Amino acid sequence: MTNSATQPILSGFYPDPTICRVGDDYYLSTSSFEYFPGAPIFHSTDLVNWTQQGHILDRRSQFRLGDPRPSTGIYGSTLREHDGIFWFITTNVSDYGAGQVLVQATDPAGPWSDPVFIGEAIGIDPDLCWDENGDCYLSWKAMSFTEGEIGILQARLDASTGKLRDAPYPIWQGSGMGAVEAPHLYRNGSYWYLLLAEGGTERGHCVTAARSLHPSGPFEACPNNPIFTHRSSIDPVQNVGHADLVQTPEGAWAAVYLGVRPRGSTPGFHVLGRETFVAGIDWMGGWPVFDEDRFCVPAVDTAFSDDFSDARLHRRWVVPSGEPESIVSKAPDGGIGLSRLADGSMGLLCARVRDLRWSAETVISGSGSFLLRIDDRNCYGLTVEAGRVSGWVHLGGIHHELGSTEARAETTLRIESAPPLSPPVPLGHGGPDEIVLSVVQEGREHLLGRFDGRYLSTEVASGFTGRMLAIQGSQGQGTFLSMRYTPYTPQT
Repeated sequence: MTNSATQPILSGFYPDPTICRVGDDYYLSTSSFEYFPGAPIFHSTDLVNWTQQGHILDRRSQFRLGDPRPSTGIYGSTLREHDGIFWFITTNVSDYGAGQVLVQATDPAGPWSDPVFIGEAIGIDPDLCWDENGDCYLSWKAMSFTEGEIGILQARLDASTGKLRDAPYPIWQGSGMGAVEAPHLYRNGSYWYLLLAEGGTERGHCVTAARSLHPSGPFEACPNNPIFTHRSSIDPVQNVGHADLVQTPEGAWAAVYLGVRPRGSTPGFHVLGRETFVAGIDWMGGWPVFDEDRFCVPAVDTAFSDDFSDARLHRRWVVPSGEPESIVSKAPDGGIGLSRLADGSMGLLCARVRDLRWSAETVISGSGSFLLRIDDRNCYGLTVEAGRVSGWVHLGGIHHELGSTEARAETTLRIESAPPLSPPVPLGHGGPDEIVLSVVQEGREHLLGRFDGRYLSTEVASGFTGRMLAIQGSQGQGTFLSMRYTPYTPQT
C-alpha cells in the first residue's frame, strides 16, 4: 500500500479525470486526445482499485477523426448519472467547430449512444448538472485556439436535442489567474459549489472554488483560494488540479485530480503524462478542503504479455489518427500485421507506459518497428528492414541513427527505461531516465543505443499526452508475434 498523496490510482497517461457514483459503484473516465478508441472508462467500489470496462467513444461516429494532429482529439469531460441515465459530455478538438459532444447510456460499460452535438457551445471542458426542477445546466470554457480565451460560460441545455435554452452568459471567472478552465458544479446543502482549474496544467496548476444559492450564480469566491495546489513546493507530485468531486454512499466526499511525477535535473521532467490521483474532501466553514493522505493505494500489476491470439485486441491497444480494425490484420500462423492509414502513413498500435522503470520486448518476423513515443516528432525506436536491425532517435526535425546489427528470422527487440548514468545538475545532467535500445539474440542483449530520456518528456516535447509503446508496420512484410511489458520495482 502507498499513500494516495504520492501514488496515482491510474498511473500513466490518464489526465483530466471525471467521476460519478451510483449506489456502491464508482465510474471514472479520462481524456485520451488523439488516441482511438477514446475516453477510457473505469469501475471501482472503493475509489482506489480500478478496472477498465472499455471506452465510451468506441465508434468513429462518436469521435470524428477530423484534424489528426498530436494533442488534438478528446479533451476534458464530465461523466454524470441522472434519473437512471449516464451522461458523458466532452470536446473533440479534432472536430472543434461541431461544439461539445454529448452521449448517453444506461450501462456505463456501453454501448453509448450516437452523439448529440452542441454547436452553440464552442470551447473545452464542458460540465453538466441538474437542479431540483430537472433543468440541465451546461457550463464550459469558451475559447478559440486562434483568437484566445473568452471565459467560463453557462446556459440551460435541452440534452435531447443539444439546443441551448438560453443565450450563453458568464458565470464566475476564477480568482484572477490565467488559463481558467474545467468547471464542475455540485450541490451540497443549500449551496451550489463551482470548482475551476486555474494557472495552466503545468507547475502553477491549482483548484479554486466559489459558491452560490443557484447554479447560475452570483458566486462568492472561497476566501482560501486556491483550495488545492502544489505550486512552488518540492512535493514529488506536481501540476495538481483539474479536480472532480464525488460523494460516497456514507455521505463523505472525495476528489479525483490530475498530477505528474517529475524526475531528474531542473526543471524536472515528467514522462508518463498527467496521471489520476484521489484525495479525501472535508467541508470546513462551508468550503471543500483536500486531504491528500486519506487513502492507501494498493500496488497494481501493470505487467502484460500479449501474443495477439484473442479474437479481439485487448482494450490497452489504441491507435493515433486511425482505428485498430483498419490497420490490424491477423496473420495465418499467429501474430498480427499492421497496414497503412488512410493518409498513406504506416499505422501505429500503441499501449500506455504505466511505470517509471520498465522493460518491453516484441518479437517480429520480417520487417517492422518497435518504438517509444510522445508523438510522431519525438520518439526512439528499433526498425527491422532488409535483414538488419537499426536503432534510432527522432527529435523534432532531426533523425539520428544509433547503430545496427544483423536481424534473424524472428527478432526480439527490447526497449528499456534505465536509471540515468549521470547525476543531476550541478554534478551532471541526469534526466528522468535513459532509454536503452537493444536486440536480444540467443539470450544475449546486443546494445544498439542509449539515449537521454528528457527528450521524451512533456517539458521538452510539449503536448498533453505521455509516453506510449508502439509497434508499426513497414514497407516490407512483417508479423508481430508477441509483446511483453515488465515494470521494475521499486520505482525511483
